[in-house]
Amino acid sequence: MSNRFDLLDDMVKQGNGYLRTADVVARGISKPTLAEYVLARNMDRVAHGIYCSEEVWPDDLFLLSSANTRIIFSHETALYLHGLMEREPSTICVSVKAGYNASHLRQKNIRVFQVKSDIYSLGIAHAQTMWGHSVPVYDKERTICDLLLYKQSTDIQLFQYAMKEYMSGGEKNLNHLMLYAEKLHIADKMRMYTEIML
Repeated sequence: MSNRFDLLDDMVKQGNGYLRTADVVARGISKPTLAEYVLARNMDRVAHGIYCSEEVWPDDLFLLSSANTRIIFSHETALYLHGLMEREPSTICVSVKAGYNASHLRQKNIRVFQVKSDIYSLGIAHAQTMWGHSVPVYDKERTICDLLLYKQSTDIQLFQYAMKEYMSGGEKNLNHLMLYAEKLHIADKMRMYTEIML
């Protein structure tokens, strides 16, 4: 038993204080052993199949992502994760494939964008939450394009700040930006903004 507990201790360490049932079972450890471990280590069940050690602050974005594997953080939340926003957003924004039943997310006051399946995976990347967990997010270029695409519901100052930070940053990829803009049918608008900023 101690060998299994040692292995689980390592998994918790690697998971920054979190342990997922699916990962434990994949390593050949039974659910009853996991239940004993959770009890012995006084871990909290923070979501379905996810446990957290006492010392860890809950990571809302990581938990949301782990419980809803088809969501991609987008818009203001993606800006925040990429450091293109001055403050933490008041609402979590996610994108899902069109047709996905997101009523459980909306009930939690999460802003959900339904995206056509042909552009859903365009620009998927990963970013670190402030607690060090990796979560799926649209890359900077896709996020800038999404803000312009939904310009009528985006704070103009938010867009301008993000655009300024993006254009002055060293990690921009204007080829990707324009490629995404073409696919989202906003290439002319995007060209106008980039020319002003360059």
